[in-house]
Amino acid sequence: MERLEQIEAAGGVVVDMSKGKPRYLLIHRPRYGDWSLPKGKLNTGEKHPDAALREVQEETGLVCDVLAKLSPVNYTTPNGNSKQVKYWLMQARSGSFVKNNEVDAVTWVKRSKAISILSHVHDQAVLMEAHALVKDLRRQAKNEAAE
Repeated sequence: MERLEQIEAAGGVVVDMSKGKPRYLLIHRPRYGDWSLPKGKLNTGEKHPDAALREVQEETGLVCDVLAKLSPVNYTTPNGNSKQVKYWLMQARSGSFVKNNEVDAVTWVKRSKAISILSHVHDQAVLMEAHALVKDLRRQAKNEAAE
C-alpha cells in the first residue's frame, strides 16, 4: 500500500497596482492544463516565505517583494496526498516571464476576470482574500497621503 504524505508548499499572489485597478498574475501549467497561482514544494530546510519567493521567480521570472501573509490553503491532491500551501501577497520588483518547463503562459488580469479563469476553487479563495487586502492597503495609502 502506498504511503500518503503531507506536502508542504508555498506560493504568491502577485499584484500590479501601477495601472489603476489592481491586476493579478495567473500562470498556465501545461502539465495540468490549468490556470493557477505560482506555487511549489519547499526544498529541504527551506522556510515558507523563501520558498514562495523562489517558486514565483522560477515559474514567472519575476523577483518580488512580500507585502503580506495570506491564509494557508489545505486540500487533497489527485493521488490522495494532503497538501498545504502557504501564500503571500507580492509585488514584482523586476524580471520578466520566459516560458519554462512548468509554465507556458502568464496573464495579468483584474480580479473578476481572474476568478473566472482560475481552474481551482482554492486559488479563487486565495485571490479574493488578496484582493480584499489590496483594497485595504490602497485605502490606507490614500488616507496617509491625505493627512
